[in-house]
Amino acid sequence: MKVFTAEQIREIDRHTIQNEGVSALQLIERVAEGVAAEVVSRMKANSRIAVFAGSGNNGADALAAARMLYEQGYKPEVFLFNIGGDKLSAECVICRDQLLESFPDADFTEVTKQFNRPHLSQNHIVVDGLFGIGLREALTGGFRELVKFIVDSGATVVSIDVPSGLFADWNPNSVDRNIMHATVTLSAQFPHLAFFMEENAPLVGEWKTIDIGLSQTEIRKTAAPFYLVERSDVKKLLNARSSFCSKRDFGSAMLVAGSYGMMGAAILSARGALRAGVGKVTVYSPRCGYDAVQTAVPEAMFAASNSDINLADIRVNYPYDAIGIGPGIGTSESTLNALERFLMNYDKPLVIDADALNCLSMRQSLLHQVPVLSILTPHAGEFDRIFGQHATAEARLVKAIEMARYHNVLIVLKGKYTTIVRPDGRLYFNSSGCPGMATPGSGDVLTGIITGLLAQGYRPEVAALAGVYIHGVAGEMAQDSEGTYGVTAGDIAANVGRAIKSIAF
Repeated sequence: MKVFTAEQIREIDRHTIQNEGVSALQLIERVAEGVAAEVVSRMKANSRIAVFAGSGNNGADALAAARMLYEQGYKPEVFLFNIGGDKLSAECVICRDQLLESFPDADFTEVTKQFNRPHLSQNHIVVDGLFGIGLREALTGGFRELVKFIVDSGATVVSIDVPSGLFADWNPNSVDRNIMHATVTLSAQFPHLAFFMEENAPLVGEWKTIDIGLSQTEIRKTAAPFYLVERSDVKKLLNARSSFCSKRDFGSAMLVAGSYGMMGAAILSARGALRAGVGKVTVYSPRCGYDAVQTAVPEAMFAASNSDINLADIRVNYPYDAIGIGPGIGTSESTLNALERFLMNYDKPLVIDADALNCLSMRQSLLHQVPVLSILTPHAGEFDRIFGQHATAEARLVKAIEMARYHNVLIVLKGKYTTIVRPDGRLYFNSSGCPGMATPGSGDVLTGIITGLLAQGYRPEVAALAGVYIHGVAGEMAQDSEGTYGVTAGDIAANVGRAIKSIAF
């Protein structure tokens, strides 16, 4: 799914109205239907409804939803903020008049100067239609106090498009206490970039989209800077297999992984690669890992480093189609030196994870040796160790965009919405996954999956995107059987093949 900027959405709205015979009021009615339905679905015996509408089309959405609630027999309190008395958009005026003409006894207050706060409690459902994606500046004065009042009431908040005070795209200087805290945010047609930032989760709450019938022609022709990766996207990327295939058709991968006490990482990454369909896997590890790998993953081959405990060298004695490096290799001086020598002499895209990332953080000059279009897979801590501390997920993502472009690599920034950051600045947010995947070794499995796909001939950007989504689906399957608390990385690896099957067929 494309994720557009606020300005792009406004352009698509304009095109739909100007070229497809759809009026702005019809779009407002479609939003309002979704909002009213959401409010009704949350009603309890003692629930009360309060609607807060701003002066723009976000307020028009809220007023239309209030009218629909009255039509269904509910009696919401409605507050329209028209400070100064002449600020309403044309559509907001129409929606106000429709409400009052249809229900002249409606509990309606148009606020032009002073506002007397109503009683709000935890039993209230508040429709937040104060400010939408057209907001240009942070809330101040009376509106900031109103938002705080609503949040402090403990009411259930249904925000239209975005919580009031939150910008749809980037929020570099936002202050949470000055922004509405929604229980659910209902966005017209598309989610917004702000929804995918961890720090915004308490503000956005659960988010849903309402299909309002925007122009499909304009949606297709508009290039989006951001994407939400869904099952149908990945299905298109996976290659069918010929009935005459052999393992030679699916590539050979080497996983540089493991050290004394951390051979589990090598085993998990090997299982991930094998379940992802690679033709052959070789685990390159210190000699201490031989028995563990050959016993736990008999399908994999083993190549020994010239050392017993830690990697002291990385030799590539075979034309592997892809190499993944990092799980469990440690950060000893000998390993750092081995990684440096290897990077200076290898020029094909790599998958770089875990301790290999930690090595990069310890010896920053190695970043300049990373091959073009390599795939780096850090979680937030690993990323910050390399590129500096970041206070928010948004700040980290901005830095990732800069670094992916500068080093010409892909960065897979792991989290709730694992984000594939491409060198061209495009962002792909992953939609699969679950809390059960927060378990040791989960990232090692992902390294194996991506390396396995890369070895099969998928381009780096495709291997990263598909690998992350497959990994998430495998985690969901593991959680279904083991529960949120009980998932292990081995469970995720065991479900990779079934995950691919569920996506491809």
